[in-house]
Amino acid sequence: MGLDEYKRKRDFRVTAEPEGHVHPQGDVLSFCIQKHAASHLHFDFRLELDGVLKSWAVPKGPSLDPSVKRLAVHVEDHPIEYGAFEGIIPKKEYGGGTVMLWDRGTWTPDDDARKGYRKGHLRFHLQGERLAGGWHLVRSRRGEEGQKEQWLLFKDDDDVARPESEGAVTDEFITSVDTGRTMDEIAADQDASWNSRAPAAEALTRHGKPSKRAKGKPGAKKPAAKRSSPAPSKPADFPAPDVAGAKKAPFPKPFTPQLATLVDEVPAGTEWLHELKYDGYRLLAMVQKGKARLITRNGKDWTDRFPAVAAALAELPARSAVLDGELVVLTPQGTTSFQALQNVLSSGRGGDLVFYAFDLPYVEGMDLRPASLLDRKEALRGLLADGGGVVRFSDHILGAGGEFYRQACAMGLEGIISKRASSRYQHKRNADWLKVKCLLRQEFVIGGYTEPRGSRSHFGALLLGVHDDAGQLVYTGKVGTGFDQARLREVHGRLQALEREDSPFANHGRKGRKPAGVHWIDPQLVCEIAFTEWTDEGILRHPVFQGLREDKSPRDVVREAPSRLPAGATAAAESEEIQEILNIT
Repeated sequence: MGLDEYKRKRDFRVTAEPEGHVHPQGDVLSFCIQKHAASHLHFDFRLELDGVLKSWAVPKGPSLDPSVKRLAVHVEDHPIEYGAFEGIIPKKEYGGGTVMLWDRGTWTPDDDARKGYRKGHLRFHLQGERLAGGWHLVRSRRGEEGQKEQWLLFKDDDDVARPESEGAVTDEFITSVDTGRTMDEIAADQDASWNSRAPAAEALTRHGKPSKRAKGKPGAKKPAAKRSSPAPSKPADFPAPDVAGAKKAPFPKPFTPQLATLVDEVPAGTEWLHELKYDGYRLLAMVQKGKARLITRNGKDWTDRFPAVAAALAELPARSAVLDGELVVLTPQGTTSFQALQNVLSSGRGGDLVFYAFDLPYVEGMDLRPASLLDRKEALRGLLADGGGVVRFSDHILGAGGEFYRQACAMGLEGIISKRASSRYQHKRNADWLKVKCLLRQEFVIGGYTEPRGSRSHFGALLLGVHDDAGQLVYTGKVGTGFDQARLREVHGRLQALEREDSPFANHGRKGRKPAGVHWIDPQLVCEIAFTEWTDEGILRHPVFQGLREDKSPRDVVREAPSRLPAGATAAAESEEIQEILNIT
């Protein structure tokens, strides 16, 4: 299909949507799901294939129930750049409404993807932040003249499937994977409007290309003046770096930042460097002529939101620079917290903000994007030599990624980013930058289980809980992955002997009829669970069963808080360097 239809439906003289282009096919294929409140609420399901995003509009969204087949209307291909968009498209424009980035990640075709797409049956696995496991897209009706093709999206019957009666996944997750905002919060953010009629200075696409209307054509408006940071009081004295691959170039327009691919394991070898994964807002800092602008990954200018940060960036000893980094709030525990960042923004306490810079694509008339990452970071280290203030250098370690990851997770950090040290800066998600999220582990009390479905035997999922400060057992979610047949049989035998009529949870299943397919048990069994994080509602995300624990009393099971590793916790030669990087406060 290409991008012809996408471009035909949009007038780029008046819209700031990215024209985009067809990219070369990479080794890693991305996917995204966008919740889209247009004329009707739906979910846009997009798979990267042949350099574009193949796209389907799914009115009811995806379901984890293999028996539920959701209508998926095949729509025009979208550019890869569209996969990171979140914001507002004005109502009078094509697709007008609020758009949330609901899920993102990578996908792996089970068979030949091009052949499956042509024949009308795609079999694939998702590795997303919310969706995982096997999926199918099956064409049910070819598009006749003037009509769109109809496909069906449904889940494989695997260990991450679950019946719709246990709750819809679209109801379980109601916030953005990128910003943590709800649809209402995105809709209320007027700065998020993707407005084709905005002044040219505000109508940048994610490649930084102004709308064609703003180039002196009929209807062009004079850009509105933007508040920016003050000029520095001293002249710049940072020398242009002399590194292999760098080239002279004019100051760039805002561009799409490089993105990391989610993986399960830390890459080994000294060709990889490893950084902390921050939990904040990704921003490009555009410093030029004594002023600084802060641009989001979607091309929005947020300078006015963070004037203190922009002012600090304007004081850097360089006349021109582009820094890639993350805006965060540091907690007393030495971690970063997106919730704390949201609280700071709503309260207006800008003094708590820190900008961690981890890349330098451009400085002092030199385009460093073709240079190696290691050379770019050394130039960045020199630019931020003072450090310790609002703008800080995000340090790294070469090699020793496994130990770095272990210690980061032990501190309760979100994870690490592993980057190929020799890689150049590219405006897309690829396998040169990898993110590895931490798996938390702790014990939970089993308070019930659900009946099996499909080919599953013995039971579907365990219902889990911990004791609160009052000693009551509170529900924390369910786990259905991590079992083989032997474990299913063993655990089921233990569960059956403990069945009871009423719920042991203080906050779940006490009112009304017992949910269909649920069995309550006396809370006497303890199991260990690995998971990625806690939701704000106190529910586990991505839990995986590790085994029963016979060595811990159920009454002792409470929600655990991560802590820093004690001094001397590791004998690794890199321990001191790792600890220095982890000590982000």
